Parts: sequence; C-alpha cells; structure tokens
Amino acid sequence: MNILFALAIAMAVGMAMTRLIKLIHLPNVTAYLIAGLLVGPYVLKVLTPEMNSELSIISDVALGFIAYSIGSEFKFSYIKEIGAKPMVITAFEGCVASLLVFLTLLVLGQPLPMCLALGAIAAATAPAATLMVVRQYKANGPVTRMLLPVVAMDDALGLMLYAIMMAIARTLDSGAALSVMTLLVKPLIEIVGSLVMGVLIGTVMVFCLRFFHSRGNKLTMTILIVFLAVGLSTMLDLSSLLVCMMIGATMINVSNDSPALLEQCDRFTPPLFLLFFVLSGASLDLSVLPTVGVVGIAYVLSRAIGKSLGATIGAAIEKCDKNIIRYLGMTLIPQAGVAIGMARMCLTDLPAYGPTINAVVLAGTLIYELTGPVITKIALTKAGEIKEGGAKPAAVTAAK
Repeated sequence: MNILFALAIAMAVGMAMTRLIKLIHLPNVTAYLIAGLLVGPYVLKVLTPEMNSELSIISDVALGFIAYSIGSEFKFSYIKEIGAKPMVITAFEGCVASLLVFLTLLVLGQPLPMCLALGAIAAATAPAATLMVVRQYKANGPVTRMLLPVVAMDDALGLMLYAIMMAIARTLDSGAALSVMTLLVKPLIEIVGSLVMGVLIGTVMVFCLRFFHSRGNKLTMTILIVFLAVGLSTMLDLSSLLVCMMIGATMINVSNDSPALLEQCDRFTPPLFLLFFVLSGASLDLSVLPTVGVVGIAYVLSRAIGKSLGATIGAAIEKCDKNIIRYLGMTLIPQAGVAIGMARMCLTDLPAYGPTINAVVLAGTLIYELTGPVITKIALTKAGEIKEGGAKPAAVTAAK
C-alpha cells in the first residue's frame, strides 16, 4: 500500500475515533491510541511494521516539539513567583514513583536495563487529562493551585531522569565493562552536553529571528531549529528531548517573540501529534501482551502508589495545606504523551527490551487515561474544590 494513502487512512480513523471518545469525555490521546491499534498490523493492517519503521522521523520530530513546549513552561519569573513548594513536591513525587517502579520490577526479576527505563518513564505525568477535569468542573482551591505548576514541571523532571537512566541502561545493555566512566561520566557528559547545546541553539535562534518578521518566516525558523536540534542530537549521541527542552526554555526567557511562536506551534503541531500517537498505537506488539501481564500490573500500581506517596511526603515537608497533603498525589495519576514518546524511543535505544517496554507503557496509558480523570475528580471533590453544579457543558470540555 502507498505510504501516503496509509497515512491518510490512519489520520481519518484517528479523527473519527475522537468523535466517539468525545461521547464519554475521554482525552483525544486515548482515541489516537485506539485508532493506531485498529489501523496497525493486528486488525486492519493499514500500517505495517515496515511502514512504522520508515515513519520514525515523524515520531522524532513530534517528540522534539513536545520537549520544546515543555521547556517553554520554565519562565524564570514564573518559577520565582510560585516559590520552592511546587518544585520540592515535583521532585519527591517524580523520584519516589521512579524508585518504587524500579525496585518493584527488580524484585520481580526483570532485567536491570528494563527496570531503569520503566522507572524513568514512571516520573512523567499527562497534564491534559488533569486540566480537563479542572476546567470542566471549575475547580479552585489550594490543591488545584498547587496542581497546575506541579504538572507543568513534571514532564521536565521525567525527561531528565530518562536521560540519566537511559544512559546507564544502554551501557548495561551493550555488555561493556562497568566502571565510573561508563556509569557516571558518560551519562553526565550526555546530559550536560545536551543542556549546553540546547542553550546554544536557542541563543542562535533568538539572534536569527531578528532578521525575520513575518509569522510564516518565524514558524519556519522554529521548525528548522527543531529539525536541526533532533538531527544534531542523533549525530552526536545526545538527548534530543533535553536539547529541545532547553531551546524552549531559552526562547521563553530571552525572546519577546516566544508567546507568538508558541501560539503558531500550537496551530501547526496537532496533525503531527495525531500521527505520532496513532503510530504509537500501531507500534504496539500485541503478541508480547500475554507475557507482560504481571509487569504491566506492577508498573501501573507501583507508579500510582509512588506518585501519591511522593506528593504526600513533599507536601508534608513543605508544610502545605492539609488537603494538598491528602489529595494532591491522587491527581497526578494520568500518563500519556511524553511517556509514550520515551517508550517509543526505547524501541531503538534498547531493542532487546523495547517491545515489552512499549507494550507496558501503552497499556498503562490506556488504563491511566480511563481512570485518571475519575480519580482526579474524586480527589478535588473530597478537597472541597469542586462545587455542586460546577461543570461546564460537555461540548465545551471536549473542545479543550
């Protein structure tokens, strides 16, 4: 089948599925993943494994834009305004979730590289599903106000943990002799190199934008920079996620054009993200699902417990409001975009374990996206931040 024709069918099925998912008020990412399963090699056979491999560039670029968007959340003036509490809570809930998933899988006898990868992926949270609940029910209060900056910073922590753990996991998987150089120095070089390159490319981008003033040229420059960052990162064995994240962080803090650029990116990227998630669903190897049952359940449960426990510890240390201590962790369960991207990268970074990691994360995503919004609503209701009759019309919510 012609690859463009296959992509057209995949996009059409993805868009059609969002209309069905809208009826039960679930996030679009769930619709895209289900669409991917339908058009993949196990059902309609529109997208074959060979096609998926050829289209990996779409995933690479989509991940670059996701990381760029995450970096743009880190405006120094905003971080200074919100203070240390959200950062402390984010550090605890992300790290405790990662550690608990890692230890749980290790106890179950799973390979160390796979434990490291899934531990890193566990830190990421999907803000879209959580924000959907906040907007739909007009939630407001201490928990909601703490939740918003925490979910904004969560994925950035996940990217950094992923860069660290994957550098170690690749070393272990390669069979190279373990030493201080392989376990500490090389990962440190990769992380620092990625951050420095991101700042340098971001600075060059800010300088070049002085000479281009039309909206079209500015959008073209943004796309060019993301392509450049992803390409150079691959060539130099650096983390494209960290590089693109630092480009976004540099832009938002240095350039006056950044709000307009981000708005243009938001209009450009929806078809790209649709294809990314559909391809992710199509890449799910259903044949490994029976073998990952215990691992999948362990991942889903240990991550949820780790998120709740970590948020509780962080909030207690910072002496936050009692409702934040009790209920914030319950609102951090959803997981989607960045986690799926990390799992997809494992297909090439850790080919021996990639299919299993991908299956665990995609199956977990479907579970989290189905249950996460419900748990978030329960938590905010118990905290007294959702009032009776506070929901917006369903059509409005679905549009967001």
